[in-house]
Amino acid sequence: QRQSMLARSVGQSLARAARFHAPAGARAASTFNIDLSGKTAFIAGVADSRGYGWAIAKNLAEAGCKVIVGTWPVVLGPFKKQLESAEGFGQDQVMGNGQKFEISQVYPLDLGFTTESEVPPKVLQSKYYSGLSGFDIRSVANKVQAEHGKIDFLVHSVANGPEVSKPLLQVSRQGYLAASSASAYSLIGLVQEFGPLMNKGGGVISVSYVASTQIIPGYGGGMSSAKAQLDRTPALWPSRLAESMASASTLGPLKSRAASAIGRGVDGAKGYIDLSIDYMKANAPLSQDLEADDVGKTALALLSPMGRCITGECVFVDNGMHAMGVAVDSASFASYPLYQGIQAKQRAKAEEEGR
Repeated sequence: QRQSMLARSVGQSLARAARFHAPAGARAASTFNIDLSGKTAFIAGVADSRGYGWAIAKNLAEAGCKVIVGTWPVVLGPFKKQLESAEGFGQDQVMGNGQKFEISQVYPLDLGFTTESEVPPKVLQSKYYSGLSGFDIRSVANKVQAEHGKIDFLVHSVANGPEVSKPLLQVSRQGYLAASSASAYSLIGLVQEFGPLMNKGGGVISVSYVASTQIIPGYGGGMSSAKAQLDRTPALWPSRLAESMASASTLGPLKSRAASAIGRGVDGAKGYIDLSIDYMKANAPLSQDLEADDVGKTALALLSPMGRCITGECVFVDNGMHAMGVAVDSASFASYPLYQGIQAKQRAKAEEEGR
């Protein structure tokens, strides 16, 4: 009887969810279509079409959400030039319905500065910042409020460590603090300034990395410490904020523009990211490619009404790699029958994919 009551309760809940999420018209064919029409998202950290920020922005736009982005001035020029060109970002900019993914507005944004008074003269004199003003967090928030009004979603998809290629014990104090400032405190600064602009029931998402909790050799510059700070921030805030806070944490590894700075291959050899991709495919429970779109869809689900009861949580999007205790492709287990079988299956699959 208890199981029967539970089944009816779950069935009723699913029915309510289906009615809530199914929009009118042609899109109603899918039971769990997410309709974010009338919603607005601000996404900090979109600079090309290969990263997680773009994937999150595109998935939100697919659901009908208005998308506004903030882009680091150092890469703002090339990004806007391609975005505004006739070809744009090609197929990367085509949505599932065949329409072109449009970004409502791109603001120059440097998350290293919360207020304009913090910007040093040498930054203003840099060629990348020439002619720009009001690129600090507070100024951008004021512009967004004046030009777009309230927002519903805030996305932090930013990581920057000037000494990321250095092992931790070779990192300078300045490099370590810079990584923490740009990659972790920046989320606090964003919520301080954008929080008052958010409609009730909105959501905040940050994109993290499994190096925050596990040792990942090669991920240096103090970035592991910065990601640990970033991971803890959403967990500490829900009791103080009405909005939902979550972190979509991923092991990657993704061949993004930012990730390529960690370690490049020499003379045609695979670099750090390529080797990390091989490692994940060999050892993760789900042996498959991890795409930026996988993180984008997870962020969409967390920010939508489907994720309304999830807050203060770190959600891993890594094919289950974070749950592994040993590397199944390790030479140490080469003679162990169980691992021999796993390795044989992996080799067969790799050969099949290579054909």
